Amino acid sequence: MTTIASSKQLLARANHRAQHYLSAWWRLVWLGSLILVHALSPSSYSRANRPVMAFHIYTNTAPILLGFSLLCAIISVVLTRIVTATALSYGLSQYGMQVVIRVLVLELIPLTAALFVALRCTIPDGAEVAGMQSRGELDAMRMRGIDPIRQEVLPRVLAGLVSTITLAALSCVVALVVAYLAVYGFRFSGLDAYTRLFGQVFNPAVSLIFVLKTLFFSLAVSLIPMVSALYGIGDKASRSSAEMRGLVRMFALILLIEVLSLVGNYL
Repeated sequence: MTTIASSKQLLARANHRAQHYLSAWWRLVWLGSLILVHALSPSSYSRANRPVMAFHIYTNTAPILLGFSLLCAIISVVLTRIVTATALSYGLSQYGMQVVIRVLVLELIPLTAALFVALRCTIPDGAEVAGMQSRGELDAMRMRGIDPIRQEVLPRVLAGLVSTITLAALSCVVALVVAYLAVYGFRFSGLDAYTRLFGQVFNPAVSLIFVLKTLFFSLAVSLIPMVSALYGIGDKASRSSAEMRGLVRMFALILLIEVLSLVGNYL
């Protein structure tokens, strides 16, 4: 009897965890769909909402743009020197720049931009929304007939999307320019070969995967902190636990996206 009771408890616990796990991902899908509907609705960009959106987009993008670009430039110089020197020592110098473009632009920069925006912008934004939820400010907005999703959540999600995509796009350009200068210097003689090599790497399929990966990275780092903020409210301990679970889900989803992109690019 004791064994049967223990088995039932284990099954009940596993069932509860599975329901909680599926519920968390369903909330993410539901909120993402709701945000998408609001983002495509012209009424979300009314005269009252536009300054709020512009403020969040500016504060989430402009202060970190220069610093992240400089960081990418330094990483590009170091990585380019290491890869090209290693390829030259093995007699594979013709493949050195291709490896730099694939590793740096295709894989490293979008992932780094997403994690940087998450740590610098979207996770603090999620904590701010969680504080508003715990203080009852969002409920007070609902009582006044104001939709808090459209007023408070949508601007922060759009700011995270714009910030991630902007940082990834600008940093890729910076990395490509710095990699060219590190190999060819301030000469135009290598521009034709470099452009041809870039075209060989970024064929239509790889370009599509790159764009989709950057978009899904931006969605992951923008939506998951907001889901944790809106649905992880309770006492302080449960709120901290919900935030930690949200971070785990975010990193797991980013890892899954990266793995799928690797499969699409190289298999």
